[in-house]
Amino acid sequence: MAKKSKGKDYFGLPWIVSVILAIIPVTSWILGFVTRFQEGKIVAGILRLVLGWNIIWICDIFCVLFNRKIMRLLNV
Repeated sequence: MAKKSKGKDYFGLPWIVSVILAIIPVTSWILGFVTRFQEGKIVAGILRLVLGWNIIWICDIFCVLFNRKIMRLLNV
C-alpha cells in the first residue's frame, strides 16, 4: 500500500537530514524514486529513475531547502 507522507520527505526524516541527503546526487536520485514509489506514484517514480540525476536533482535541492518537500513533477 502507498504510505502517506507526514509533510517530510525521505521517509519522514527531519528536515536537515533531508537537505543533506538531497545535496548528495546518488542518495537524492535513489531516495527520490523510492519515495515516489512508496506514495504509489509509479509513473513519477519511473521518471525520477530515468531523469532524476540532472535538472530534477538541482530542483530537489531548492525544493527541500525552501518547501521542505521534494519536487513533485507528476502526481500520477
